[in-house]
Amino acid sequence: MQTQGQLIEAKQQFAERGLHSLVDAVKQGDRQAYQTLYQQYLGQVYALCYRLTADRALAEDVTQEVFIQLWRKLDNYRGDSKFSTWLHSVTSNVCVSYMRKQRGWWHRMFNLEDSAAMYESAEASAAEVDLDSYVRRLPQRARMVFVLHAIEGYRHEEIAQMLDMAVGSSKAQFHRAKQLLSEWMGYE
Repeated sequence: MQTQGQLIEAKQQFAERGLHSLVDAVKQGDRQAYQTLYQQYLGQVYALCYRLTADRALAEDVTQEVFIQLWRKLDNYRGDSKFSTWLHSVTSNVCVSYMRKQRGWWHRMFNLEDSAAMYESAEASAAEVDLDSYVRRLPQRARMVFVLHAIEGYRHEEIAQMLDMAVGSSKAQFHRAKQLLSEWMGYE
């Protein structure tokens, strides 16, 4: 059993060295290395953007913005943490910033009851619950807090800073999201 664990550990170390070499090549301006990095992380970045925006077109736009920022700011990655962790943080911050810049940001933030997504039906059979379809129905602010806290693991203090809100507001929005999800899923 110890041999299998050593093999897995060696495989992870080899992958990390390869990733560090790839990142270093991108930092030196290697466009082919950037393309490889893009292909490797496109799915993860898009998934997070889609969870936060609940809109495919907006998620695609934000994903492209993340990779533009990645090209411009990769020198800021020092290697103190895993690259995927750093990219995850960049993605969350770019997504939140991008959404703020969108027309009607304040209207969507403060007129939560008029969210069109709230009236969509969640497409799921009785036997299979698609949590993502329910999460997309949440009001934007509650959805963002829910995704960042419950799915992505951010603390409320971090979310409050990212979304420019009080920690108590983050907790309240998370509680609201949980209540709505419970109601919609029939767990009252």
